[in-house]
Amino acid sequence: QRILRLAEMCRRLETEEEKVLPFYPSSLAEGEQRDAQQVLVEPPKERLVQAMWDYVGLERFWQRFNKVKLEEQVLRREQEALSQRNQWLRELLQRYLAGLSVTHEVLSKPNPL
Repeated sequence: QRILRLAEMCRRLETEEEKVLPFYPSSLAEGEQRDAQQVLVEPPKERLVQAMWDYVGLERFWQRFNKVKLEEQVLRREQEALSQRNQWLRELLQRYLAGLSVTHEVLSKPNPL
């Protein structure tokens, strides 16, 4: 119940895109989606499945949690790529500026220009 209340509180912090399309589209085929819906409609027969029904309300929470984790990984990889590009551009700029300036240290090295 506490997690559900926290999810409701966080709802107002979501972007418009997250409110309109909060989850990724399903990758299941149409027949597979029907089968999944049928399984959800049938009454549970096993004890484990019956226990799982107590947590059906958390399904959306876990979907959102997993979506956030995936986005976090994407952003982390994007940050690493941008950091590498930034480092490359800094080195390029440093070489360019070294070619423009005339100092004893620069004259002792091969000129990049």
